[in-house]
Amino acid sequence: MKKLCLLFGFIHLALSLHAQEPKKIFEDDLPKEEVKQLQFYAFYINQAVSSNFYPENVFMKGQVIGRLFGDNTTRTSNEDVTMYVEQRLIPFFIYQPKLFNGRALLRASFEIDYTWGDASYGAGGNLGGAIAADFVNIQTQNIELELIPNAYWKVNLGLMRMFDTPYNPYRTFFDKMLQTGYRLSYWGTDAVGVTARRDDDISNLKLGFYQLYENNIEEKDDVYLTEAHYQQKITPKWKLGTSLYYLSDRSNGEGGVSIYAQGLNSKLNGYNGTFRFFDFGTREYKADIAWVGGYFSRNEDFMMDRWQWTGFFNYNLGVAQVGQEGEWVKGADIAGFSANTRLAYRFGQTINDHFSVDAIFASGDDNALEDKRYSGVITGNTWGAPAGIFIGTGSYLLFPHGNVVNRFTPVVADMSNMGYGLVGGTLKASKDFIPNKLNAKLGLAHANSIVAPQGGGKVIGTEVNTALSYNFGPFMSLEFHAAYMNLGNFYESNDDTYSFDINGTAVSEGRPENPWTAFLVYKWLMF
Repeated sequence: MKKLCLLFGFIHLALSLHAQEPKKIFEDDLPKEEVKQLQFYAFYINQAVSSNFYPENVFMKGQVIGRLFGDNTTRTSNEDVTMYVEQRLIPFFIYQPKLFNGRALLRASFEIDYTWGDASYGAGGNLGGAIAADFVNIQTQNIELELIPNAYWKVNLGLMRMFDTPYNPYRTFFDKMLQTGYRLSYWGTDAVGVTARRDDDISNLKLGFYQLYENNIEEKDDVYLTEAHYQQKITPKWKLGTSLYYLSDRSNGEGGVSIYAQGLNSKLNGYNGTFRFFDFGTREYKADIAWVGGYFSRNEDFMMDRWQWTGFFNYNLGVAQVGQEGEWVKGADIAGFSANTRLAYRFGQTINDHFSVDAIFASGDDNALEDKRYSGVITGNTWGAPAGIFIGTGSYLLFPHGNVVNRFTPVVADMSNMGYGLVGGTLKASKDFIPNKLNAKLGLAHANSIVAPQGGGKVIGTEVNTALSYNFGPFMSLEFHAAYMNLGNFYESNDDTYSFDINGTAVSEGRPENPWTAFLVYKWLMF
């Protein structure tokens, strides 16, 4: 607690020093051009997909999220091949009234997803593409205010992007956030809360509070998260940053994602591929967890020279206590860490002409809390589905990728790898055969677990992938992607690979078939 107070004391001091700097207030400026009161943006994606994996549960016709071979019932097959087309539209509205001269605005974004031919005349998310349609399927993504008291400060309030980078998610290209900070691997989702940030030419400061779950308003059964980020430009090419996160979980798993609930003791862990052995039974629990880390970047925009380098280190620590005979006893200590680094070299005239290597490590636990200590990684995927998305590696099957609408089912859906830990990475070569027009990519990905599951080995598998894309114009493209993965002996374990019988009981079938996928994508980011 003393360390927390000391850190926030430093932050208060930094704010005080910033307050002494001369600032240019919008009240002193004339707008360079007339402020548009209402703006519209949208992201559209249409893709045709074929693969050899699918959910066995007949009720999962809409959105399917989580680990391949996990509790979401997804499995591979040597006989059955999927063929489907899916579609997404994310409209984005910004209202910036002239009355406040650009210093206050409202953002609202929504999401409409469906698979062609799935359902009609109903209500719910991720459905509505069958004949006659008439489906109530719009989903609220963000409703938030941005208040701009001066040229440096911005305050965001409401349902907003919760990304684990120091940058403003509404004023930064998404690709940049996939390569900086913690790359959305811990927190990459939406949440309600308030953030205050100060951005200038040499530093970025962000403070945030998020209410993850409120549950019963009259009881102390909430889950909330606080964050602090600070990044400093050391030289024109180098930046260094640090962060502190703290999560308080008093929900005892109440609330959450459908019947899976959320938190350390929920079925969501088997669904998402996070550590699932916080098995406290029917006893109450409370958890306090912190994440302390740092990150760096060199030439993060890939424009100052031909080398780009980024990386992070993050340590999670905490304790979970369990109610027993009227008192709280230790359920588990938590102490684990992860590290990542990515190095890229640009050999051509565009930023798409490059080679890159991406390496990741996450500690693991080898005794399933027999020593009442979890030594693996915890991410936001313990509380959301998904809440951490590590989609910037270039993998399609081994690690998650962003070209998805309704089906987000990678082999490793969470950095913790179910608590077994992870060491692996990707290699990628990309070239523009027509600058900024025609691009081709080749990729390789491999991963091992730190701890071998019972009955299995440490080799998770190796993936090869390729992509070819053509840009019709600014932010409009047609792309073809394909990937194949050779599964390792990690999946010979009954704990990691299973099918389900008609009663929903897990049935081991040995090592599953190797997954593959291919899809044709049309994308348009509209301005």
